[in-house]
Amino acid sequence: MGIHHLEFWVSDLTRSRPFYDGLFRRTGWKQLGERSYFCNETEIYFMEKSGLVKQNHPGPRHICLSVSSREKVDAVHRWLNEQKAEIIRGPVEMPGYSPGYYTVDFRDPDGYIWEVAYTPNMKWEEQE
Repeated sequence: MGIHHLEFWVSDLTRSRPFYDGLFRRTGWKQLGERSYFCNETEIYFMEKSGLVKQNHPGPRHICLSVSSREKVDAVHRWLNEQKAEIIRGPVEMPGYSPGYYTVDFRDPDGYIWEVAYTPNMKWEEQE
């Protein structure tokens, strides 16, 4: 059980696709189609909505992709710098989250916030 897919709207697929191709390649996601990617059993796909204007409204603050090492976070950070992406924070260790939590937060071409994090000691406990 888990999230099957997310549909993500972008204002210009031609501009966004190279950004996401690079991001997902560096975080272990595979290209599924011309505008979709998958990891394990989760798919993210992109729909172009021309004239889309980002607005403040209730919804997710950001999406976090998990990676298998600090080096992958650093590689994404270097790539983001090459893309001249807006980096919000990081890479930085966040000990208040969990020991070893290492992250970089940034904006995509439409201004949405993404995070890439290495979380070696994150443990989930079921709530009753």
